[in-house]
Amino acid sequence: MNNVESAAVGDRIAGFLREKFPMARKRNLKPSDKLLESGILDSLGVLDLVAFLEQEFGLVVADEELLPDNFQTIDKLVAFVQNKHKENPGQ
Repeated sequence: MNNVESAAVGDRIAGFLREKFPMARKRNLKPSDKLLESGILDSLGVLDLVAFLEQEFGLVVADEELLPDNFQTIDKLVAFVQNKHKENPGQ
């Protein structure tokens, strides 16, 4: 993915977070904001986010990929989506 696609992925993820999670709406959510540490995402929120990523971007997120580091920020989520597409270009 190029930078334009990265920005679009980040925008889609940020839009989902703002729509689904009240704490994300209250803040001016930035790509580098800590989602877990700030309380925007909790364990159930991560599951909602995983379902969104799988549906929106055609990914399959394996259990071993459910690491806090992958879900720490919007920037990390964009990198995660990009890496998944590199691993499985047909997805």
